[in-house]
Amino acid sequence: MSNPEANASPAPDEKRQPRQSRLVKAALACQRLGQFDVTIRNVSLTGIGGQGPHALHIGERITVFMPGHEPMLGTVRWVAGNRFGIETDKTIETVRLRAAHADQLVTADSKADFQIVPAPRISTWRPGLSRATSLPGHFGTKR
Repeated sequence: MSNPEANASPAPDEKRQPRQSRLVKAALACQRLGQFDVTIRNVSLTGIGGQGPHALHIGERITVFMPGHEPMLGTVRWVAGNRFGIETDKTIETVRLRAAHADQLVTADSKADFQIVPAPRISTWRPGLSRATSLPGHFGTKR
């Protein structure tokens, strides 16, 4: 399997920034496609990698909307199908990204409107049929 980032390797004197694995919902916007939701899979100080519903174009200018950050501009650096890598114009603060993402999480026990509803009790009796009190091989309750 080929690595899509291998085609966009940095110049020899540039060092690739370390990536942090993340799974964050965000949004992108551009003139060609408008605004749409994406999933960010990894983050560095000045870039994100992720996937979305549309194929982006290398070199395309994009507005990135991430939790805990002001909208920022970026440039698409690599594309592989619906996966992408974007270099942002501003620094990404991964601590703010994590804190904002944690604030949006809702635990199951924090829902106050949760209640157990008993199963409905309906009669299966139909007019014209008689109820059998016990059937051969039937181990249900007697009525």
